[in-house]
Order: sequence, then C-alpha cells, then structure tokens
Amino acid sequence: MLTRRQSWTLKTLPHYTLKMSYDKRLTKFARPDFLPEGWYWLLASKEVKRGKPLPARFAGRDFVVFRGEDNRVRALDAHCPHMGAHLCDGAVEGNGIRCPFHRWKFDENGRCVDIPVQTETRHVAPLNSYPCEEAYGLIWLWTGDAGDAEPLPVIPELRGRRTDWAHGNAFTKNCHPNVVMINAIDAHHFRSVHRLIVDLNMKPTALGPRCIEFDNRTPMPRTNPFLRFASRFYADALTYRMTYWWGHTGSVTVGPDFLHFHIIFALRPSEDGRTEGRTILVTPKRKFGAIFNPILLWASKIVGNYFAKGDTLIFSRIKFNLRTPVKADRPILEFIGHYEKQKPASFGRGRQEESKWVSHDLPVI
Repeated sequence: MLTRRQSWTLKTLPHYTLKMSYDKRLTKFARPDFLPEGWYWLLASKEVKRGKPLPARFAGRDFVVFRGEDNRVRALDAHCPHMGAHLCDGAVEGNGIRCPFHRWKFDENGRCVDIPVQTETRHVAPLNSYPCEEAYGLIWLWTGDAGDAEPLPVIPELRGRRTDWAHGNAFTKNCHPNVVMINAIDAHHFRSVHRLIVDLNMKPTALGPRCIEFDNRTPMPRTNPFLRFASRFYADALTYRMTYWWGHTGSVTVGPDFLHFHIIFALRPSEDGRTEGRTILVTPKRKFGAIFNPILLWASKIVGNYFAKGDTLIFSRIKFNLRTPVKADRPILEFIGHYEKQKPASFGRGRQEESKWVSHDLPVI
C-alpha cells in the first residue's frame, strides 16, 4: 500500500494525468518491449509425448521441448551449435537429445556429451536450458534466472490442498496481457457496462514481490427479496477475489461462502502484440468428488468462458492509454504500480535492456 505522502487527491489529478501521458512514467506496463520474469505456459502437456521432441517459440526465442525417459519435460535452445539444425527433428536418448544432422548429443542441461567422430566435446558451447514444470495440464517455462524460480501459481485459499482441474476455452485478445488483466478489477466498467449489483471495493494486498491480490470488501446488497435471500450465503462481502502473479497470470475466486469457484487465466504476449490465453478451472478434492467435482468444473467452465469471451470487441480495437484516471480506477493504478516493479526476463524483451526499465513509485488516487 502507498503511504499518505504518496497518495493523491482529485485536485492533483490533472497534473498526474499529464505526467502519465507525456512524461512516460510508465516504462513497463502494457509495453510490448518489456517481458517480466515469471512462469509462462508453453504447450499442453498432452502434446509432449515421451521420445517425441517438439518445436516451440516464445518471446522471440525458439525451443526444443521433449520428455525424457524419467517422464520429465525439458526445454533447450532449439538449434544445434554445430550447423544450426533444429533439434526437434532429432531423437530423444535417455534424458538428452541428439541432433538430426550430425548426431551430436546434448544432455538435459544443454551440454554436448557426444560427437560421433571424436571424443573431445568440451569446446562446444552449451545450449541454454530453461526450467520447466507441469501443472494444470500445461508445460510452463520460467523466463528468469533459474535460481529465482518460485512455485507455479496457486490459488491462495487452496495452497497445500490437492485439486482437480479442467481446461476451459483458449482465447486470443488483440491487446497486451496487462490490459486484459486490469479488466478484471475495473469496478467502473463492471458497474457501468455489466450492471453489477455491487459497487466493488477491491482492496489490494501484496502477497510477495511478484504477487498481488485484490479482494472485494463491499457487502451483499439487500435491496430486494432475491438479494436479501442471497445475502444469507455471504457472512460479509460478496466474494470476488483476483490474485495476480507476474502481471500476466491471474485467478478469480467467486461464489457463496460454502462453495467457491476458482478459475485461472494464464496469459502470454504473442510476437505480434496480442494476448494468448488459457482458461484453467480448479476445485479442491473432496468427499464424493468423483461425482460432484466434474459438475463443479462444468459450472466453473461456464463462468470462465464468459470471462474469456468478455469485451472481445473492445479489446479488438483498443489503443490503451490511461490519460484520464478517475477515483474509481484506484485498483488499476495499484496494479500498475505493482507491475512497474517487476524484474525483466533473462531473454527476449528482457534483461539485455534492463538499463531502460526504470521503476517509479507511482502515485495512486
């Protein structure tokens, strides 16, 4: 949270607007030339068969992705340092891979360990290897330094619990992932366009340097018999919670106190400036879950697909430029301030340009 000294009043808003628009105080948010450190989905797990290497491309970099004999997935630079053949056309051996062109072998860490016509391999520059994990039916790639990798995204209230999951619709939006992310905490938009019954009051809480959560604090209204009945299922506020990791993957939690629905939206930027998204539906394992969980995941899919489809027309034409923020935009400005502090990735639109990414403690209305 920002201090009283950093907070702004509506009287200072015009000056703030000029600073935001023309002094370019935002150096990272919604910038196609900045990629934050984090986990990004690369492929569906079911696509990566044991012994069948696949090509993948993300953030301007080509990868070869393969599943070793231990069933773990690896990702290496795609092209052999000998003559540049793509290793996806080669063969998986043990937990390593052989080039299709001259049969050079590379281990899981990218080191050349065999050249058929000679014994010496130490002079060969190693391929870059990238941390990979599997979760929710996806292969995830870590874009930062290996030592900085943290656990894959989890829904805070499900931490430490076993879960069932299913996939909703994949989707593409014609804008930067940041713009899609802030749409979920845009209380002004929900009230004005979608006629939400509650004026959301999204309170931010930093769960770590790379994670921020927004939790609604507005109680259920009791303005008609239906709402008075529905309010019995909420001890206090209407449940609407957004948790963001690395500014591009978020989860939404909704539902009455006795039954929460959880949906993860995993986003990544495409090379042409669009957003590629996957919808993941999650529910905790429970007694009689074999019967009830498929029903709950099906219901979550309806909600998730609604979110994924929402505002597609607006996103197809938007040219995002926050020139005139208003008081209702406070959660968005909190998110922007959080994102501006993210570390750049170690490749692509990342670490090689780190000197240009200057973080600012941006004021919030």
